[in-house]
This record gives sequence, C-alpha cells and structure tokens, in this order.
Amino acid sequence: MPDDNAARSTRRAFIGGLAIAGTAGLAGCSALSGDDDGIPTITVDPETETLPTPVRGDPDADVTVAAFEDYACGHCATYVLEHLPSIVNDYVEPGVIRYEHYDFPLPLSQESLRAPSAARAVQDTVGLDAYWEFSHALFENQGRLGLSLYEELASEVGADPAVVRAAAEERRYDPTVAESRQYGLQRGVEATPTVIVNGTVLDSYAADVIAQAIEAER
Repeated sequence: MPDDNAARSTRRAFIGGLAIAGTAGLAGCSALSGDDDGIPTITVDPETETLPTPVRGDPDADVTVAAFEDYACGHCATYVLEHLPSIVNDYVEPGVIRYEHYDFPLPLSQESLRAPSAARAVQDTVGLDAYWEFSHALFENQGRLGLSLYEELASEVGADPAVVRAAAEERRYDPTVAESRQYGLQRGVEATPTVIVNGTVLDSYAADVIAQAIEAER
C-alpha cells in the first residue's frame, strides 16, 4: 500500500504546478491597485459573536475549496460569473466538495466594506440559500454597488430591504468580516480572488486549475 504521506506530498507538488499549466493572465485585485485613502479598516474583537462561514456542497466532504473575495474587485466578478459556475455544477451540487466563501475586503472602495455587511445581513435574517443568491447578484451588478442596490436585491431574495440597507450603511457585520479577512491573512492571502484547495493556495482562479486541484485531492 502506498505511503499516505508520500501520496499527499505528490498531490501537493502536482497542485503547485497547476497554475503554470493552467489558464494564464488571471491576475487578481490587490490593495495596491485601488485607492483606499480615507477608507476605515476593520479589526477583530474576540469578544464579539460572529456569523459562521457560508458553506455550500457537502459540509463533511474530504475536499474543501475556500474562496476569498472582495465584492468591488473586478477579477472576483470574473471568477464568480465565469469560472465558479462549472465548479458548482461539477463539484458543489454533487456533494464532492465543501465550498466556503470568505470576505476579504482589500479594500478597493467604500463598497468593499459595506457590501459584505449587506450580504451577511441576508445570511443572518433569511438564511444561506438567500445569501448565496444575494452574493451572486452583487457580482452581477458590481457597477451599481451601493445602498439602493442592496435594498433592491434584498427584496428579490426575500429579505427586509430596510434591515439590509441599515446593516450595510452601519457596517453592522464588521466583526464577522474582520474575522473572515484575518483568516485569509493567516493563510497568506494577499489578493482577490484567492482560491485554496485543502490548504494549498492556487496561483490561478481559472476553473480548469481549480478542477485539477480538486481531482488531485479526491
């Protein structure tokens, strides 16, 4: 029987080379690519209760895919709208993977900080199904990010528009967002989107690279 540790090392080496062989040119957004002057940052208060990480797929799957995103990042919109659908279809819906979303505001604008609170208000008051729908719609309407959009989308997913607007305006879920961002920083996340498969940080968010990394871990 092959040694499990050796097999794992081989898989890690394989994953490490995926981005080189995969789709090129898929850079990400970084704090250096935006003007964050005057935008307040967020900190973690260990005494504050936070929301759980949004999860899709099989929560007990052997393969975990974690995505770190900023709602104002154009590359994140490209990832969610053009690359993620095939991952959802092939791996999330069949229950092959546990898929996690982490807020990672760089921030690129004020909406990098307000949009996550709007989405987390939906998660908190309506549930995960509505949250995922709302989150996807934020990327679909990235050019319109703002309080009016949050109210509009809240109505569409069955959430209270006034509650969602207030949560965004007051950034009520900053502790949850800060905890999520800190989790990413501890794992070496520096830009968005960043995708991590079973602890391995991928150098590309291309669907084929993610799929190969998943297959290497199955």
